[in-house]
Amino acid sequence: MKRRTAFLGLAIATSIALVGCTAADTGSGSTEGVGGEPVTGGTLQVLQNTDFSHLDPAQGFDGGVNNFYRLIYRTLTTQGVGEGAEGTEIVPDLATDTGTPNEDATVWTFTLKDDIFFEDGTPITSADVKFGVERSLDPSISIGSPYAKIVLYMPEDYQGFYISGPLDTIETPDEKTIVFHLNQPYADFAAVVGQAPFTPFPADDESVTTTSIDQQPIASGPYRVTEYQRGSTLVLERNEHWDASTDDVRKAYPDSFEWTFGLDGATIDERMIAGQGDDQNAIAGSVQAASIARIQTPEIQERTIQGLQGCTTYMPLNTTKPGMDDPLVRQAINLAVNKQAVKDGTGGSQLADIATTMMPPTVAGFTEFDLYPSEDFEGDPEAAKELLAEAGYPDGFEFTLDIRNNPKMQAQAEAIQQSLAQAGITVNFNLIDSATFYEVIGTTSQQHDAAITGWCPDWASGATFLPPLFEGTQIFEKGNSNVAQLNDPAVNERIAEIRAMTDVEEANAAWGALDEQIMELAPAVPLLFEKAVMVVGSNVAGAYAHAGFSGGIDYVSVGLASAE
Repeated sequence: MKRRTAFLGLAIATSIALVGCTAADTGSGSTEGVGGEPVTGGTLQVLQNTDFSHLDPAQGFDGGVNNFYRLIYRTLTTQGVGEGAEGTEIVPDLATDTGTPNEDATVWTFTLKDDIFFEDGTPITSADVKFGVERSLDPSISIGSPYAKIVLYMPEDYQGFYISGPLDTIETPDEKTIVFHLNQPYADFAAVVGQAPFTPFPADDESVTTTSIDQQPIASGPYRVTEYQRGSTLVLERNEHWDASTDDVRKAYPDSFEWTFGLDGATIDERMIAGQGDDQNAIAGSVQAASIARIQTPEIQERTIQGLQGCTTYMPLNTTKPGMDDPLVRQAINLAVNKQAVKDGTGGSQLADIATTMMPPTVAGFTEFDLYPSEDFEGDPEAAKELLAEAGYPDGFEFTLDIRNNPKMQAQAEAIQQSLAQAGITVNFNLIDSATFYEVIGTTSQQHDAAITGWCPDWASGATFLPPLFEGTQIFEKGNSNVAQLNDPAVNERIAEIRAMTDVEEANAAWGALDEQIMELAPAVPLLFEKAVMVVGSNVAGAYAHAGFSGGIDYVSVGLASAE
């Protein structure tokens, strides 16, 4: 999945995933966090399968690492704290407010707060924010959030500070003021400046290079990195120059955080369920499907939290392939898929809800609809056969499905294969190694007729969901997120119209309506809204699923019930 459940924008570790806007009661376990108000002090342990992608905020782009960045970095704005919409609201961080746009939202002005510092006590200025953005545009590291590249007004050949020099369209008239000139109206720019590439770094520090931050971050948040052994351990300790009075988001309860990487998922589940020793002070990512039955006891349920990841698991249908280029064929596939079986293969209702829309319910403007209904979501093969016959396939249809070689995705694929067979549709599998899966399906010359993948928005707006997946201009030879390769003039035109709206609420409603317009063309089959289900240590407090970070535990709010 993206942000791809990575950016096709996120490879999510077995730790904590990515993005959204509202939370829902998703079954057993607490949806209101566990353990009450944390105390100040102690060390919070984090057990994780995979290391973070990058410590450099210009390069990391997944839910887990974006959640982590908030502990050591600050940006002009950020997502709030709390469950549901409260957590995904864009709020001021280093800036005094969420920015002032001009009349057409092409020029945005921000003012920095007083008493904001780097970890060495140096004040953070507008020049540092400007430099942080400029360095993130260097092609050697510009692999993280793409929005600075997309919306900033700059020369086509601009390649970051070290190659091209300062960017004149980011102005710093004084140490507290920064002005951004955009290449298009962008009502959501207050959310863009909360993206990781807008992290400030000392503009006059010659030791800051394109690669240095990945080895040794320079903290502007409440913690600093004091020990890091890639793939093994990571330790954060307090940044004494962080001033809590300037920060309404980060509570910074623990004195330190300690990550342990490289743990097998089954081992993590076993340790969290047992909850012995230091694991009483630990948190981890979502449990595996095989462990769900083991966490049903009252004692474990008391320290279980869950929430929607804010992502959509879906099957894009390659609209450039023979047969798949016919909307009737794609509509038939949508009708025939047994989504209940796909859900069961994923682990059942505790790990997923059925999706009938592309946008998840955690995104502002979400509109509920189901254009391809069936009884109990078990598919309608007879209706699918009628559409196939109308499309010229009375004897059925055959296609190849790209999938990862992991048990969950294979179970999902088998459920799809079996249900489509009832409609006369033959599905062949193309098994791809997980390490290269997104690269393969994101390379237009290598992808097949369909795939099972997922997407998480970068903030709770359709602006970061529908365009990357369905806008014709977003089709690239490599790194392609529009896996359906939809290039529909009406959809493209509507996306441009919504993007130009200066009223955020109007735009959000329009994205919801566009979701339905796109699904009439059936370029994809929405399958599931998957959930994160997490067991925390018995001494953990203030833990809840943050809809903005794929349902992961909010790092800036969690702590210990007792630090003794």
